[in-house]
Amino acid sequence: MQRIRAFFHAQDFLEVETPIRIKIPCMELHIDAEPSGKAFLRTSPELFHKRLLAEGHSKIFEIGKCFRQGEFGRLHHPEYTMLEWYKTHADYKTILADTQALLAQVWPELPTHWLTLSVEEAFKKWANWNPITTYDEERFEIDLVEKVEPALAQIPQPVVLIDYPAEAAALARLKPNHPQVAERWELYIYGVEIANAYSELIDPNEQRRRFEQCAVQRQQLGKIAYAIDEDFLAALEKLPPTGGIALGLDRLIMLMANANSLDAVLPFRYTKS
Repeated sequence: MQRIRAFFHAQDFLEVETPIRIKIPCMELHIDAEPSGKAFLRTSPELFHKRLLAEGHSKIFEIGKCFRQGEFGRLHHPEYTMLEWYKTHADYKTILADTQALLAQVWPELPTHWLTLSVEEAFKKWANWNPITTYDEERFEIDLVEKVEPALAQIPQPVVLIDYPAEAAALARLKPNHPQVAERWELYIYGVEIANAYSELIDPNEQRRRFEQCAVQRQQLGKIAYAIDEDFLAALEKLPPTGGIALGLDRLIMLMANANSLDAVLPFRYTKS
């Protein structure tokens, strides 16, 4: 934690602290917020970070607790520690360079040569189809977990899985000359996904459309459709081009400790009972 903070302070990032108990969670299809009375526990500080950037901050980071309802397993826990940082006048490739520099400082033993694979390349190689041109959400998620990620686990270096299908863009912008592709990447280390980065979407109308579509899909799945955060959408009107990332620190520490489960590095944890 000291190394992480030292890296960002040396780069003139401002460390921020944003609310944990919130009225409106970020709307994502498969991420469920933990209720807290009439409010929710945050799944990410992202929406607040972008509001700060819209008011003039240029480089910010936060280390803090986040929560996701019902997530238990070797790599999942309902309470976890997230590192997020954002830069204005930057994109997802800028954030990739930051991530490589950060991990070189935090984890010197990690291989410094990273392999970059597009989602299209990875799925053609290991799943025999192209999700960019013929996207199928269910097939994409199954093949990612059952075919692509096990293959990535055999690669003895960090792997950046980059350029996701537009349908899996979430809060990422689309490539200007390739609208079937979202400017998004995820970092895998020994098959474990530890970070998710975007060139951030800054078009409030498109973001509203995505939120509304996601709300319908959540209702169809029997999930709560959260309200739309109007303060966040208003902030997008003033947000310059921005790159951002969320990195799971519990998973990173698990990998650094050569452990097989989060249980090994979380001495105080929930149980399902």
